[in-house]
Amino acid sequence: MVRHYYLSNDLDELEDVENELLKEGFTTPQMHVLSENDAEVQKHHLHEVESVLKKDVVHSTEIGALVGLVGAVLVLLTAYLLGWTNGAAGWMPFIFLSVVVLGFCTWEGGFIGIQRPNVEFVRFQKMLAEGNHIFFVDAEPEQEPLLKRLMKNHPNLIVEGLGEATPSWVVRGQDKYHDFMKTMP
Repeated sequence: MVRHYYLSNDLDELEDVENELLKEGFTTPQMHVLSENDAEVQKHHLHEVESVLKKDVVHSTEIGALVGLVGAVLVLLTAYLLGWTNGAAGWMPFIFLSVVVLGFCTWEGGFIGIQRPNVEFVRFQKMLAEGNHIFFVDAEPEQEPLLKRLMKNHPNLIVEGLGEATPSWVVRGQDKYHDFMKTMP
């Protein structure tokens, strides 16, 4: 999948585009609107970006986990090389310490990430501050021609480039979840 970014200042038009895409076989999890005006996005019944995904929580948590993993390995390696594991307690305190280091670094990474905008959306911060909205669509390769054709009908949408899309298995999982929730009483 490839993510297509479009800039607009008109939520009515974005609502029209989303409805057209839904009629042509795109699903709701494939489309999102990134905006600083969440109330207006909700009034237009557009699929907004979840608050937690507007922040860099996931990316920073992953980085924190990698740093924590390196720290945990260093704790274990240091304990082994200095012979501290030969004592009565053995490996147990160092294994515990390495788990604490891994957990702390992972938590700290997430904590740092919640304070920063998502790395994928940093380039749009100035546009969003000016009152614009970013509409993005994750398209399968076979949907690309259809997306291009539909977007030609909306010349007011400004193409802002491409990006890494949500994996298709995640989108399909979200589709199945929504279908399941609709069929349940």
